[in-house]
Amino acid sequence: MTPTDLAIDDVVLNFSPTSLTILNAVLAIVMFSIALELKPVDFKRILQTPKALITGLVSQFLLLPALTLCLVMATAPRPSIALGMILVAACPGGNISNFITHRAGGNAALSVSMTAFSTVSAIVMTPLNIAFWGSLYAPTRAILRETSIDPMSVAITVGLMLVLPLCVGMAVNVRRPDLSARLRRPMQYVSMGIFIAFVALSLAANWALFLQYAGVVAALVLVHNGLALATGYTAATVAGLSAFDRRAITIETGIQNSGLGLILIFGFFGGLGGMAVVAAFWGMWHILSGIGLAAVMARRPAARPAAPA
Repeated sequence: MTPTDLAIDDVVLNFSPTSLTILNAVLAIVMFSIALELKPVDFKRILQTPKALITGLVSQFLLLPALTLCLVMATAPRPSIALGMILVAACPGGNISNFITHRAGGNAALSVSMTAFSTVSAIVMTPLNIAFWGSLYAPTRAILRETSIDPMSVAITVGLMLVLPLCVGMAVNVRRPDLSARLRRPMQYVSMGIFIAFVALSLAANWALFLQYAGVVAALVLVHNGLALATGYTAATVAGLSAFDRRAITIETGIQNSGLGLILIFGFFGGLGGMAVVAAFWGMWHILSGIGLAAVMARRPAARPAAPA
């Protein structure tokens, strides 16, 4: 074990309270822009044929965290890296998954609904999964004891940052569909651009540290992300879903909300180095892997199932 491996548990990245507030606001704007495409009837439609949604949520919140723990136990990384992997796996689907699913020729409506449902579910499931799976591995259990993470505080953070803008965006779409139609596309591009720029600036402020420690986590993040994509694909295949739905679930499981992960890391874990580097590296890599996978999938168009009578 190298000195770098040992030191990463003690590294704290440069991330000010102001930066944290900005990141909260940026993610809220991203969620609002996605919600401009949603109406309550969309949730009702998904609930009428819930197989794909249930498969996606099981893949997202049960299978991925469980397999992540297996990966952690098999590779035995430093405790902060291990907890970073568990935390990323506990987050809901990332907002960019909707764009990538569309590019892949998958069921974009299912992707948006999964993002919305997983975001709402994250109020309970994210803190529960962090606490449960993190407690099953002794080194990460020790970190959780030291930080005394409060599940209710995590739930409040998720609710204010993701669920509230989701509800506001849906309300705008219902009450002012004309305004929603004008705002939808520009808001999505602007919000995603702001988010990418913010992550880039944050990385620039910690570039030396990131370069120093990225190599420690790079291989694990690549394997972890590949495992997430494979989990979504396998779960959808076993459930007998169409290729159209399978693409959405594959991408939704492999694209995690690493921005939320960073907020939780800096808000509740003091910016612990291994955790932050895992979330930051994941945030860059899953975009590349997702877009690459979408390009491959798009070469073979998936047939859309006939709409129910």
